[in-house]
Amino acid sequence: MTGTPFDIKSMTPEELRAELAGLGESGFRADQIFAWLHRGARSFGEMTDLSKPLRDKLSGLYRVSAPETVRRRESAIDGTVKYLRRLGDGELVESVVMRYRHGNTVCVSSQAGCRMGCAFCASALGGLSRNLLPSEILDQVIFSAPAPGGRGAGISNIVLMGIGEPLDNFENVMRFLELVSHPRGMNVGMRHISLSTCGLTEKVDKLGESGLQLTLSVSLHAPDDETRTRLMPVNKAGGVAALMASCRRYFARTGRRVSFEYALIDGVNDTKGHARELARLLRGEPWHLNLIPLNRVAERGLRPSGRESVEAFAGILTEGRVNFTFRRRLGADIDAACGQLRRGGDSR
Repeated sequence: MTGTPFDIKSMTPEELRAELAGLGESGFRADQIFAWLHRGARSFGEMTDLSKPLRDKLSGLYRVSAPETVRRRESAIDGTVKYLRRLGDGELVESVVMRYRHGNTVCVSSQAGCRMGCAFCASALGGLSRNLLPSEILDQVIFSAPAPGGRGAGISNIVLMGIGEPLDNFENVMRFLELVSHPRGMNVGMRHISLSTCGLTEKVDKLGESGLQLTLSVSLHAPDDETRTRLMPVNKAGGVAALMASCRRYFARTGRRVSFEYALIDGVNDTKGHARELARLLRGEPWHLNLIPLNRVAERGLRPSGRESVEAFAGILTEGRVNFTFRRRLGADIDAACGQLRRGGDSR
């Protein structure tokens, strides 16, 4: 191999065995390397059960990704932790660890920036810089922990809801899912993983064809095309009807209930008319709705709905027999809540 060292952490154990065989090494060495990488080794020098000649050889051929933690902030309200990390090329991305009674969840980014252009979200400010590699997504899990200095300790659930649109980085995200769920790695079960999308219908279909038993979470935010297109330009591609059709196909193929996210925005999508239309859209289907108070992003100029509007909206959904819950708001005091993560981090 010549040129830039290859990203070894994005390889599966099977690929590693093939690489090691090409170097004249036994296959069990690949399993050792894979385990070291997924335990958070930052260099081949840490892999003490490999011979020094092999470690030196690997160092010349491959690179081990290991982000630099630029800033760690912890919420004084609920203990949520936000990490700002510098990647190998200098890109800065954020990820979040949230504490729950049932365990700790890490929210990871899949892109540096985002090109979806949603009107309420900080992640799309400045557009898309690049896709993250499987190893760069994986590192956000490996090097995250509720307490300082931990390496993936105490992480039981993963949500791909950080910066970027995961299905816009489809192949890399699929490889990440394969790696993070591997029994020789972190072994996180698919039912402990949620993937959030703004609704790339062709990619939803492709994800459904994979049969993975993760939870699909769809950012809906409006029940009608006029409002949703205003908030989410991606809606122009096929509209709400096409999105719902893809979700029905996803459920038919996987048997997994789809969750919908709905951020209540003052004067935009929170009227009684919106609530009635949303109830008609979701009634009688195997869906679950998460109502979210809009989290402020200074540059966006949108406000969360008032208490009276929220109560009226929820009342109509209850009357319409819609299965919904209010999502807890975590990390708002450190700009770590839904829609607040941004490429380059916040200014504080």
